[in-house]
Amino acid sequence: MPGGGFPGMPGGGMPGGGFPGMPGEGFPGMPPGGGQQAPTSAPPDYTPQKPFTAAGSTFAVEPGGIRRCLFNFTFIWLRNGQSFWYFPVFVGHNSIAGFRWTGFSWMYFGIDLRFIDAFTC
Repeated sequence: MPGGGFPGMPGGGMPGGGFPGMPGEGFPGMPPGGGQQAPTSAPPDYTPQKPFTAAGSTFAVEPGGIRRCLFNFTFIWLRNGQSFWYFPVFVGHNSIAGFRWTGFSWMYFGIDLRFIDAFTC
């Protein structure tokens, strides 16, 4: 591919752009390649009701299911008990990338789909 990038990946998948597939990877607070912008407003000021998930479920969230939440405020519950507002801007085969609400501002953040317990948007 010209330029050495990979289609469909933030920053073209090029060195320095990278793809944050898991929490803590990439450059915190900065989207790869400067592609997408964070929302200009805060998310809703409530926590939505968690959708039903089967107890002991070991299945990962499917990319097709969470794709409908692209560019929408989305509430995510992780398997480790954390939960937060998220604004997804990219859905890959195994992960999503977008902006996580810190309580004061948006921070660029990638999540492996295996770590997500439930979501609603």
